[in-house]
Amino acid sequence: MPKVLIIINRLNIGGMVSHVANLLRYLKDDFEIRLLAGQIDPSEGNAEYLLEDSGIKPTYIPSMQRAISPSKDWKAYHFIKDYIKEYQPDIVHTHAAKAGGLGRLAAHSAKVPVIIHTFHGHVFHSYFSPLKTNFFIQAERYFASKSSAIITISELQKKDIGTTYKICDPSKIAMIPLGYNLESFDQNTDEKRKFFRQEWGLQENEIAIGIVGRLVPIKNHDLFLRVIGNLTKQKTKKFKAFIIGDGELRADLESKAKALGINFNNKADDNAQLIFTSWLKNVDEVYAGLDIVCLTSLNEGTPVSLIEALAASCPVISTDVGGVKDVLGTDFPLVESDDSDDFTRKTMDLMAKYDYKIRSQTSKKDQTIDKFGLKNMISLHKKLYLSLLDNQKSK
Repeated sequence: MPKVLIIINRLNIGGMVSHVANLLRYLKDDFEIRLLAGQIDPSEGNAEYLLEDSGIKPTYIPSMQRAISPSKDWKAYHFIKDYIKEYQPDIVHTHAAKAGGLGRLAAHSAKVPVIIHTFHGHVFHSYFSPLKTNFFIQAERYFASKSSAIITISELQKKDIGTTYKICDPSKIAMIPLGYNLESFDQNTDEKRKFFRQEWGLQENEIAIGIVGRLVPIKNHDLFLRVIGNLTKQKTKKFKAFIIGDGELRADLESKAKALGINFNNKADDNAQLIFTSWLKNVDEVYAGLDIVCLTSLNEGTPVSLIEALAASCPVISTDVGGVKDVLGTDFPLVESDDSDDFTRKTMDLMAKYDYKIRSQTSKKDQTIDKFGLKNMISLHKKLYLSLLDNQKSK
């Protein structure tokens, strides 16, 4: 049985860890798999619980942390290299930037036959200064030269990696959409909706508007706050907003909400216009309870929150960035990045015509589950793994 080592930045709550957990769970019958992960940042939720069904325990890399540190990263590189020499994997598959850089260098040095990297997003715009961005582009080109294949999770991202930023030749890129267990988002939705709305004190006629994700700069929750601030000044249907998630910007966002005159709380409150819920594990209940899901990011790979919302038949509105169109197509309202006035108008349009009783009739639920379900994703990964191993054997 071929041996696979998966390396991930860290097991923080988010779509990447859910994706890797599914790879571990559904590929373990065909491959012997181990997992290496960096250390969780204290500001992030720990998602190790997502690995429970796989039966695979992660090995943590003591010195690999979120921040760049030459001394710690050097130690992490040697930890990974030593681990590879002991395990002798046939395939090393890295996910995200730091794991991708250190993992691929270590795998190449240890002469691993097949080296694969998945871009879940990229930092080539909207993250750093032009000088720093160019450094990362040059670094990724070098790492790609040590890779057997690159995986992107959308066609737009494939174009970015292969054509726009020329990270590697397009022939080296395999596009494999993210895959999730989405069936639960379409089951017992009325019961889940009732539970969520009772827990957070929502009245029957209140529209629940939510955003789901890490509280970090790239997600641009500041735009969401400005939209909510605008809505409180307009004559709209009654609503309550939810920020679901946590992260380094929590205190800053609370300060901005206060400055905008938005009454907020972190628990059920009839008088609050906005609730900061922190992380909620049962996200299928969240999407059943929400009436509109927003995404305000400055950049995205493939936005998991939108995929999950569509699987639950929940209307969405998003900024037109990254791989968003690969998920939404042209059937949902899109807004130019950071345009709060247009985002407000389009949110008001959704609120005006929203009716929970008919929302499943106008959804893209079935198409979303087919495209981003587990079966397709697992099949394509297995096919790529075996094809690359066969290519190595024929050399």
